[in-house]
Amino acid sequence: MSQLPNFKQNNTMTMGIELELQLVNLHHFNLAMEAQDFLRRLSEMKLPIEIKPEITQSMIEINSSPHSSYNSLLTEIKQIRDILVDEASKTFIGICGGGIHPFQRWYEQRIYQTERFAKLSEQYGYLAKQFTVFGQHIHVACPNGDDALYLCHAIARFIPHFIALSAASPYTQGIDTSFDCSRLAVISAFPLSGTPPWLHQWTEFEDYYQRMAALGIISSMKDFYWDIRPKPEFGTVELRVCDTPLTVETACHLAAYMHLLCEWLLAKRPPLSRDIYITYLINRFRASRYGLDAVIVDPVANKQIPLAEDILKTCLELEYHASSSDSSLALSHIKAAALHHTNGSKWLRKMYKQHDSLNDVVREQVVLWKI
Repeated sequence: MSQLPNFKQNNTMTMGIELELQLVNLHHFNLAMEAQDFLRRLSEMKLPIEIKPEITQSMIEINSSPHSSYNSLLTEIKQIRDILVDEASKTFIGICGGGIHPFQRWYEQRIYQTERFAKLSEQYGYLAKQFTVFGQHIHVACPNGDDALYLCHAIARFIPHFIALSAASPYTQGIDTSFDCSRLAVISAFPLSGTPPWLHQWTEFEDYYQRMAALGIISSMKDFYWDIRPKPEFGTVELRVCDTPLTVETACHLAAYMHLLCEWLLAKRPPLSRDIYITYLINRFRASRYGLDAVIVDPVANKQIPLAEDILKTCLELEYHASSSDSSLALSHIKAAALHHTNGSKWLRKMYKQHDSLNDVVREQVVLWKI
């Protein structure tokens, strides 16, 4: 039976990101199932961060180093982006962001052959290939496991912010879904998706984990597809609801926003209320469906709030923490997105209106990613 790793204690609240990226064929702009050869070539290079396969062969994942500052994170990710784009172009492959490829057919995808992915394919059947979706995960280091659990529940109030700000998956299987973020509907199909249990002490979570493992439900923390989860081996809390943005700059803005939010929450320690989960799913749905035009429900204040207004109000709370770091620029971009209701889905729909072709939309995504 798998043992839960001890929670790694961190004295500095660093941040890091994971980005799942699309590999596309530069002739027709459908997904290119070339991850194995591409990763083989990358393995021969000395790269400063980890680049890994994902569940199907048209995906790769990049993992940043831990960073104390927004600027250092952005510098590293831009450097890696440039290396990947250059290497991919040598074999006529493009790389882009976005939460779902607009017109790929999930049943045509091939599972990347590792022991874990083969097990997932056997366990989840067709869902494994449908899992050809692309997300950004954000890690923020925590002092201890109790703080990580506190943040898991405290951040639940702000989950719609990250869904709407990062939303970049309006098209799937060749149609406009009417959603700003259609990717989360795929994640929701998995039985261990959703929210972590209402636990507040790390010792309680250890008991919960061991029980789930003893029942044969899980074998590691990777088996929990929660929107936010503790990551004990890194000593982080990991946010998992974001679509992969269309630019690395947006990815870093979101990471800085999460970092500032965690700092503020641990400094202020607003009391947790389980009532937040009364409206969690409806708020998650509304943010996915309407993006920054959504209206969310605050069950504690007993009122409905325009989501963009709630983001702007939160940014005001975070300005002090931003001013004492280098995250003020990132926060200004978050405020601008909320003020003007702009996200990746709005840009993608604009491109489709211009070109009337999803192939050309992906071509524009590839161009945008590398500039």
